[in-house]
Amino acid sequence: MNDEFGDKYIDIYDHYVHSPEPRRVFLKKLAKAAGGTVAAAALLPWLEGTGAEAAMVAPGDGRLTTAMVSFAGTGQGMKAYVVRPKGSAKLPAVVVIHENRGLTPHIRDVARRMALEGFLAVAPDMMAPIGGTPNDRDKARDQLYDIPGADVMKNLVGTAAFARTHEYSTGKVGCVGFCWGGAQALKLAVNDPSLQAAVSYYGSRPKKGIEKINAAILLHVPEKDKKRMKQLGPLTKDLKKYGKSYESHVYPGARHAFNNDARPARYDEAAAKLAWKRTVAHLKKTLGG
Repeated sequence: MNDEFGDKYIDIYDHYVHSPEPRRVFLKKLAKAAGGTVAAAALLPWLEGTGAEAAMVAPGDGRLTTAMVSFAGTGQGMKAYVVRPKGSAKLPAVVVIHENRGLTPHIRDVARRMALEGFLAVAPDMMAPIGGTPNDRDKARDQLYDIPGADVMKNLVGTAAFARTHEYSTGKVGCVGFCWGGAQALKLAVNDPSLQAAVSYYGSRPKKGIEKINAAILLHVPEKDKKRMKQLGPLTKDLKKYGKSYESHVYPGARHAFNNDARPARYDEAAAKLAWKRTVAHLKKTLGG
């Protein structure tokens, strides 16, 4: 597909994903841009995925122990998908923070990948206090944004505390987040002074509190993500100003959500593999393992 047309369709889709825009409005815009409803329907699997994409690490992989675990958090009934390599060894923990569609099969897959790298992966369902991640993507997006930001952060801090005290944890904790979760990863670094590492995939910068960060920061920014590219300079300037440990990488030609292999339009295999390699190296350097 011509890049110019591809970018146009992706921009329409990105606006829909990151706003409360109703699906019918999105489909109408897409049909107009594509030249009709039939053409728009053909584009949807490319933009959204089919839901039948194979996981990189199978849910029943025999090398792993997986469980859906409940914990108190801040008393709001939190749950997390917890994954670790089989065995009794204590491991550094990584909180895996989902996108604005909730704890999807893709994010569970990311948690399993993280566990195979030698970490205790804790992927919270940030919608657990209001009944959990629904199957309807639009409902998930709308419900997530309805949760007060203060409650989200209290529960993320509670998740990090749970990971820190887990029976298979060394007590060292970092986090990695994607899109909405990328922004939350940076906010968690602001709000949890014990957090040792934070990796943000195309997440928005914190509006305040950067001076409070103790974690070593790693930023992954796609060149075609105009919003995050615009924020990168001011963010790194502030991190440098306050003497924080950070690395930032821009991925040429990559789009927002380039790590999500369940979304063919935006997935960039080369960028995703390089960012993952850097992520694992960063976490091992700061957390051990």
